[in-house]
Amino acid sequence: MVSEVQNKCRILVVQNHEEASAGLPEELGALGHDVVATCARDEALARTDFDQFDLIVSDLDDHESSRAEVVEAFKLGVTSSRSRRVAAELHDIIERTLAFRIRRTAALERPIHGREKIDLELPSDLTLMNAVLEYLLNRVDRLGLIKTEQSNLFVALDEAFVNAVKHGNRNDPTKLLRVTAELSAHEAIFTVEDEGDGFDVREIPDPTDPANLFKSSGRGVLLIYNIMDEVEYSERGNRLKMVKRPEAAPPIG
Repeated sequence: MVSEVQNKCRILVVQNHEEASAGLPEELGALGHDVVATCARDEALARTDFDQFDLIVSDLDDHESSRAEVVEAFKLGVTSSRSRRVAAELHDIIERTLAFRIRRTAALERPIHGREKIDLELPSDLTLMNAVLEYLLNRVDRLGLIKTEQSNLFVALDEAFVNAVKHGNRNDPTKLLRVTAELSAHEAIFTVEDEGDGFDVREIPDPTDPANLFKSSGRGVLLIYNIMDEVEYSERGNRLKMVKRPEAAPPIG
């Protein structure tokens, strides 16, 4: 529980379906924070105090008739500079939000039609990463096409997060980590972006070179390249895109 009034965070929960959001405002409010809930996207955006919330949690479905696919979007974002400075206050909130959504999704289990998009904007705090990894792997497991344990997906994502927080943002709590996952029946696309100065991936020492045998730098990047099907760094080097696809079925006979 948060014992001091000045440590309260303002949280806005925006979700289309009352059934899906039931319980989340109460659970977050039990931590001692100020929670506002709405089921209307336009109503949330029209609030005059929208930019004064420390955290925005939204769980919205896009059912536009003009589109052939359905996009189930979940977003969790830190919005204020104050929240960046007090990452410790957000730790329990973020962990509980992700754990709550795992429980609720399991209770309302339904097959994915189209694709699911997850956007997370988090403080540079490695202690949050286990909760984020558990959540993302849970969503991939739901598809049933990529066996997360056998694919070493955990290792690749963990390396990407650690590199972004430690080497990109230099463990600076005022800088954010943005994680996006786009999941479909065909592939899982992950993007990890930091607010650091970036780097040139071509300048990383080759860890397979005997001359670099005892150097730790570069091994995480090598693991990511070996585990994922596609790996692409932005020109600046602060955004990493990774694609993982289901393994092809073995030939019959």
